[in-house]
This record gives sequence, C-alpha cells and structure tokens, in this order.
Amino acid sequence: MKRTLAIGDIHGGLKALEQLIQRIEITEADCFIFLGDYVDGWSDSAQVIQFLIEFSKDHDCIFIKGNHDAWCEQWLEKGIENQPWFVNGGQETIQSYSQFSDAERAIHLQFFRDMRLYHLNEENQLFIHAGFTSMHGVTKEVHPENLYFDRTLWEMASTMDKRIKKDSDLYPNRLKHYNEIFIGHTPTIRYNSDVPMQAINVWNVDTGAAFTGKLSAIDIDSKNVFQSDTLQSLYSNEQGRNK
Repeated sequence: MKRTLAIGDIHGGLKALEQLIQRIEITEADCFIFLGDYVDGWSDSAQVIQFLIEFSKDHDCIFIKGNHDAWCEQWLEKGIENQPWFVNGGQETIQSYSQFSDAERAIHLQFFRDMRLYHLNEENQLFIHAGFTSMHGVTKEVHPENLYFDRTLWEMASTMDKRIKKDSDLYPNRLKHYNEIFIGHTPTIRYNSDVPMQAINVWNVDTGAAFTGKLSAIDIDSKNVFQSDTLQSLYSNEQGRNK
C-alpha cells in the first residue's frame, strides 16, 4: 500500500535522517514530503542535502523550502552571511561545505532553487514549512516569505477552543480552505511534546530535532508516527542549536 510520509525539520542531522528512513521500512511505492529546514544546527547540513539529492533519484519526493533553506540558498548564490542565519546554525552549515567543490555547491544551489513554497495534494491537504497569513489561502499570500516564516497559523490553531465547529462564524477562515495542513518550523518541544502535535486541522511535525528533540515522520493517512533517537544522543559531541 502506498504511503505518504511528511517529514519534519532535519537541521543538519544526517544520522537521524538515516535512522528514521531505516525505521520507516520504506517501499518503492512510498511518497515523501519534506517540510523544510534541512540545514543549520548539527554538523552534517551539506551532507543532508547530498543525501536527499541521491534519495530523490530513487524515491518519490517533494521538498518544501524552509526559512533556513532560504538563508543557505542566499549564501550559496551570493556569499551573503545573513547574521540571524549565521548565529542560528549557519556557521555550522558553512563549515559542513568546506569539503564540497564549486561544482557540488552549484548542484546544491539548484536543489534549493527547485524547492516548493508549498504543496497541495488531490485530497486538499496542504504541506508548508511555516504558515500563511492571508484569510484567502496560500495562493493569495502577498509576501511569499511568510510561507516559511509565519508562526501565527500554528499559534491560532493551537489556542483555538475545540468546541468551535467549522461552520461557525468564529472558525478562522484560514483553516477552512484545507482539509488538513502539515507544517514544521515551530518545535513541539516548546509545548512539552516530543511527538507531532495536532491542533484543529493542523499537524505540526517539527519535534525539535535542532535542539533536544527527535526527527519525526508521520503517515498522513494512518497518522502513524516514526522517530529517530534524540539528536543529542546521535551527535553527543555537539550542541546543535542548544548553545
């Protein structure tokens, strides 16, 4: 049976990604939707990108762009070291590229350029890194960077009164457009959860791999969850973004 698996923020944790792929016990029929933030944090950011490029040659993959990916793309293209990026994992990403040739970096740059800002499937399920602010949905978003920076969608969904029905005037218009929304960007460990969280029709799959959490994948139909060990245990000599 074909599965579609949404995978949360990796943040340079190649060891966790390889472990997660093994635990999923993938088949050739499976589809993978990566929700962004492949880089910045642990020491294998460039190696994660190389792994994903090779992995996508044999498997059905969709890659969503995260804010850290946008920063890394800017650096690869123009050499710009955005200061917020540099102090939030960018320094480790730059170091991870020290053994990569100009030709390999060019391939990675194209990989970043080809990433989608969102994906909407036939079941009206939306996959996006962060969120969107337009009450009319993602296609009406005025500022594209909101799609990988916005946190208000998750904040709104996570604080909603569960008794409010979808046909109520009080139900947020943003949430009415899609059957389900799968996001990353805001670690669930901030809410004392190390597994993907559901709030109304929004699923948050970022379980804090950049910090003290695990890397997670969720089967979007069965809602079965697969996880790596904590990144701290896999990279015991590093701090990730726990500095």
